[in-house]
Amino acid sequence: MKVCLNGVSKGRKQRALPEISGSYESGRATLMCAETEQRPTVLGLIATGRMKPDTGTVTLDSRQNPRAMRRLVALVDAPGVSEPEANVQVGGVVAEELMFAGRRSDPFAVRTWLAQHELESLVALPISNVAPRDRLRMLCELALLRNGTDAIVLVSPDRHGGEPVVWWNLAQELAARGLAVLVIAGRASHAVIDETPMLRRHASRAPSPSGMRLRRLIGGTTR
Repeated sequence: MKVCLNGVSKGRKQRALPEISGSYESGRATLMCAETEQRPTVLGLIATGRMKPDTGTVTLDSRQNPRAMRRLVALVDAPGVSEPEANVQVGGVVAEELMFAGRRSDPFAVRTWLAQHELESLVALPISNVAPRDRLRMLCELALLRNGTDAIVLVSPDRHGGEPVVWWNLAQELAARGLAVLVIAGRASHAVIDETPMLRRHASRAPSPSGMRLRRLIGGTTR
């Protein structure tokens, strides 16, 4: 699958999101740049078919089909939209996602899933206290439990701290499994990846774009 964003923007005078174009596709991890508190989430919503841009188009395999995009593309850890509440324990996050995926979500099922991913020691830890690598890997794997998920859009992983190599390697691992992976991050993270030969070799960057309240912009489900 291939998703193309062609000259999309959002908000009056493009304040919510300046015009940007780019694409992401199966088997590849792609970086796109968006900065300020809200723009990465706005871009993530548009890139997954969950928000209609004010200008431009978003296509899935050359067709405009937001319903299919919402079914096929998971929006992961987007601030204010799909991120877990900071004080919720890991066990609670896993239970909720198992339930949404139509699976058993009792404490035994939660612990079993965490053990399978070598995360069982985190079960009682607030999600906000989980190390970036474990948090992002857990949330991405949980998103993939839902039938038909072929792509992941990961929003602002750099806000959790740590080195960009942590989440960029995760994006590469997911892409190696045949998924289309889009990571939306800030310019500083892009610069680190550009300056690291082993990372730059695998990166595909979309052009960088040059706040409105999200509640006024969000349309459709984030799941």
